[in-house]
Amino acid sequence: MPDPKHLSPFLDWPDDLVLVLASRSPRRAELLTVAGLPFEICPAGDVESELAASLVDLHGDPVAYTVALAEAKARDVSGDKPGRLVLGADTVVVIEGDILEKPCDPEDAIRLLSRLAGRRHTVISAIALVGGAAGKAGAFAHEQTGVEFLPLTLASLERYVATGEPMDKAGAYGIQGYGAMMVRGVEGCYFNVMGLPLARLGELLKEVLA
Repeated sequence: MPDPKHLSPFLDWPDDLVLVLASRSPRRAELLTVAGLPFEICPAGDVESELAASLVDLHGDPVAYTVALAEAKARDVSGDKPGRLVLGADTVVVIEGDILEKPCDPEDAIRLLSRLAGRRHTVISAIALVGGAAGKAGAFAHEQTGVEFLPLTLASLERYVATGEPMDKAGAYGIQGYGAMMVRGVEGCYFNVMGLPLARLGELLKEVLA
């Protein structure tokens, strides 16, 4: 059972509830811990690759695309966790209508970062709650945050990519790591840029647990 001393004071959390996080992301796990939400990790399978072709038509609607992936991850795990409340999440970076996801190699990371340098882009994170109190229909939400980068030289980008930090992150950067020094400003939820909009998640959990 969750330890009441470490629970979020902003949610009426059932004594026997442990959220299932359908993600490998250490940032999302860290944020759930900071927020005081009891959880266990059960990563989804390779849902993004499996759905890539079927979601091409949604590339023109980044919100719908991101929500679809978050839902798919949650449902993938929910099938193995009957009766449990499963949280799926997905994050993309959008600039000029183009969706930037995780880089496939260092050269791709430099290409993505070069597009963002000196410009403003949007980070979209979607969350999906499936099963348990959310039922089969599930509950969904998303958050958008504006981020502006400083101008960056190719040499600095090459050094950043060499750290390895960009390789598992949408848009090829981590705002909570070395990448913080590229960011001129943030408009909106900072945690959304890390991959999990905590305030929005809290609102969704209140709806589901009411």
